[in-house]
Amino acid sequence: MNKILDFGRKAMFYVRVLSGYEERRIRSYRLQLQQRLQQAQEKKAALKQVPEQIIISEVRRMVEEMQSLNKKLEDTEAAIEEYFKPVDKEAEFIMKMQLEGEEKTMKDMMKAMQTQALLEKAEAEKTAALQNSKTDHQIEESSSSSAPDKRAQVG
Repeated sequence: MNKILDFGRKAMFYVRVLSGYEERRIRSYRLQLQQRLQQAQEKKAALKQVPEQIIISEVRRMVEEMQSLNKKLEDTEAAIEEYFKPVDKEAEFIMKMQLEGEEKTMKDMMKAMQTQALLEKAEAEKTAALQNSKTDHQIEESSSSSAPDKRAQVG
């Protein structure tokens, strides 16, 4: 199969050579190369003839273009900032409102926690007072009940 393909390729090459197609293609390519070489040589010669003044003026022109571009950029940035000022103010207002809401919620939570702590403290004091009174009552009962026992033992 490869031999057939090789034979076909060679046959096509011979047909192109015999028809002159390949020769025209080679001439066209050579002509293009010569034109490129000639253009490169012309550019090289032109660059040798260009004095420094022209190069400096070209650099100045480019710098001026860059400066004008920078000015346009700054103007555009200023216009964009001006355009978005109302949006920024709205965002700032919304953020302020949210912060105030969070502060209010936090204060409410703090008040609730303080109230809860006071209630727990009062509850603890109440419980402590009840336990103290119970213990006092038990001590009184035990001391009053043990006193007759001592009298009975002595008598």
